[in-house]
Amino acid sequence: MTRTSLIFRPLLEFLFPAASEETLQIYHGLIRKLAHFIEYATLALLACRAFTGSLQNFVRKHRHILAIVLVVLVAVIDEANQSFNPARTGSAFDVLINLSGGLTATLSYYFLSKRRSHRRAGSADLI
Repeated sequence: MTRTSLIFRPLLEFLFPAASEETLQIYHGLIRKLAHFIEYATLALLACRAFTGSLQNFVRKHRHILAIVLVVLVAVIDEANQSFNPARTGSAFDVLINLSGGLTATLSYYFLSKRRSHRRAGSADLI
């Protein structure tokens, strides 16, 4: 039994009292994968934000790529670490889920920052 099942299992049983055991396990698995997606999306956003404030021009210029590199490194190290624990398994599929969370957040950050800078440039033209 995983640690998250101590919290989510009773909640899922309360929310879905007629659900079968297999359905509850699927829901629990989806919640865990979604949590990984959100965790690595948050890591990517925080990395982009931190790299934006860097004093080094190279870091500021390549902040989006560096954020993705950081997400991949942390995901690979995390899964490699899990492979040494007999109660856990390391999975390349989990690395891809983590990477997709990081990519989604980084691309969102990139496009929103482009849009914001475009709006600022447009408002400066009006002056």
